[in-house]
Amino acid sequence: MSTALLHIPVLRDEVMAALAPRPGAVMVDGTFGAGGYSRALLEAGCTVWAIDRDPEAVARGAALGAAFPGRLTLLPGCFGDMERLLAARGVTRVDGVTLDVGVSSPQIDDPARGFSFRFDGPLDMRMGRDGQSAADLVNTLPEEELADIVWRLGEERHSRRVARAVVEQRKTQPFTRTVELAELVRRVVPKSKDGIDPATRTFQALRIAVNDELGELERGLEAAERLLAPGGRLAVVSFHSLEDRVLKEFLRTRSGNVPSPSRHLPGPAAAGPAPTFRLWAKSGVTPGEAELAANPRARSARLRSAERTEARAWSRGDAA
Repeated sequence: MSTALLHIPVLRDEVMAALAPRPGAVMVDGTFGAGGYSRALLEAGCTVWAIDRDPEAVARGAALGAAFPGRLTLLPGCFGDMERLLAARGVTRVDGVTLDVGVSSPQIDDPARGFSFRFDGPLDMRMGRDGQSAADLVNTLPEEELADIVWRLGEERHSRRVARAVVEQRKTQPFTRTVELAELVRRVVPKSKDGIDPATRTFQALRIAVNDELGELERGLEAAERLLAPGGRLAVVSFHSLEDRVLKEFLRTRSGNVPSPSRHLPGPAAAGPAPTFRLWAKSGVTPGEAELAANPRARSARLRSAERTEARAWSRGDAA
């Protein structure tokens, strides 16, 4: 049986509860991956438009499509482009959008993709097959720019030390393998008390930079806002603080939950565009003990969800 039919994604039941799928509803799974959310939506009777930038994920989806003929369409591309991808198929309104942000299990478990510091493989990290790889970045970026990426996107306190060591080593030996970079980072970054591998934050930073993950999330949220019909649902699962910060700020602003500069004055939302979303849970939803025991990778996951109002979608100027 295909892995697409077996895969159980993080917070699946909670995501389905947030989306409230019903027979005939049109849903977008913007990060198809191994197909777990798409399968649950199809089982609920929905029509699903699934998007993934990874050609391997799109190919895996053929088995799931065969199990639900006529109701699953796989679109190669980035979820930030969902509006354009769907418009090309004549779809301009949907009832739900779900995103599972970040690297997928099939990607991180395949050494040939170069996402993991636990396996030796090419230093790639591209979710698709185009653009610069992680090796391109570490072998060509100026030291200051590399340090900035590791600091901003990996929140690594020793980012300057990492960048300095990378630049020094690449003078004589350019990086081509994951193990080469992981071993160097472990030499210059002290072990932490929590037991997390010293290479974790540097690899995270490079992966996010290579795939422009935060920019993609911003574009995807704005596209979902324009696509969702009134009453449509948005459900997004993130896995680290940078992603969650982008998501939280978007929903906070779009729901009108913006603090007033003074208790005597109306907040910015009062004079600005009408809220486009109603929040379900301001703090988000995290996995329960049973799910954490079955899947340790779920430990940092957080689901945030909201319902689309009838207000027009904001423009970039509105959000400024």
